[in-house]
Amino acid sequence: MTTPSLASTATLIHRIQQGELGARDLLVERCLPLLKRWAHGRLPAYGRDLSETDDMVQVTLMRAMGRIDSFHPERQGAFLAYLRQILLNTIRNELRTQKRRPTTEPLEGELPPSSGSGSRDLVADLDAYEKALGKLGEAQRQAVILRLEFGMTFPEIAEEVDLPSADAARMSVSRALVEIAGALP
Repeated sequence: MTTPSLASTATLIHRIQQGELGARDLLVERCLPLLKRWAHGRLPAYGRDLSETDDMVQVTLMRAMGRIDSFHPERQGAFLAYLRQILLNTIRNELRTQKRRPTTEPLEGELPPSSGSGSRDLVADLDAYEKALGKLGEAQRQAVILRLEFGMTFPEIAEEVDLPSADAARMSVSRALVEIAGALP
């Protein structure tokens, strides 16, 4: 799968900001598969009955498009990072909302004992991962996100992060993962 280049994404954003409606559709079409791939499986099973992955992606795109006039890409991959952050915040908000909602399904039989900390553990794990990512340099952080969260290949990462080769992207991701592992509890 190919990813949008900075120039074409930046050009589409500029065209949207100039009022060209068709450019909005092209940008959504370009980013939707990546965002869906990243979002898949991020919402825990207990939250999926009320908020499917596609709904979370749609909310993310609506929020991003609602603020597109004030978005100015400052680096390569900035729009994907922007979308990722909006989706991550949307998932966190949904987890918090789910935690506050009472159970609406009738319970049958006996339930195994639960500590009730599943969503807290997930949020804590996500926060620890984000903190570890924050300790990386910008290029390494982008490479890790593109590989682990967007599922891009090393040649795609090399192109997106402006590395000289797929091997350079592979080494960048490998070194970053070692750093992340060392920073996690």
